[in-house]
Parts: sequence; C-alpha cells; structure tokens
Amino acid sequence: MALMITDQCINCDVCEPECPNDAISMGPEFYVIDPRHCTECVGHFDEPQCVQVCPVECIPVSPDHIESREQLQLKYAGLMKAKASAA
Repeated sequence: MALMITDQCINCDVCEPECPNDAISMGPEFYVIDPRHCTECVGHFDEPQCVQVCPVECIPVSPDHIESREQLQLKYAGLMKAKASAA
C-alpha cells in the first residue's frame, strides 16, 4: 500500500527528509507521495517515518494503491537494485 498526503497538509517540511526512498516531493499545493517509490518504509523501518513525524496526521494509506507487505518488499528490492545500478 502506498501512502498519500491529503489536502490537510500544512507544508511543514518534516516528512520529505524522512523518506528513505525519496518518494515525497512538493506538489502544486502541498507535498505528494509517488506511489512507485513508496514502500511504507518496508525494508528500512518498522513503521512509515513520514506518518511518525506528521504533526497533522494527514498521511493515510492510498485506496488507489493497495499492496501487500510482500509486494512492498519486492518494490523495495527493485528500488535498491535500481539505486545500486545507478551508482
């Protein structure tokens, strides 16, 4: 399941640096999460770091990107492989 940032985001800038996959960036109005890169921190941490630091609790699971923990682990492995190839 990829996470998403709702329009309740206050652009406080605390989530973006916490994302180990660089999935969070500034959108037209507020921060957004790229579901192709979001693994809910699977492979890095036990819990999504952006959710942990968000002061307004505006980062739920995206209903459009439902994935199992196994799928998130595979996505993480693919991202790490691509990162290693780019280095």
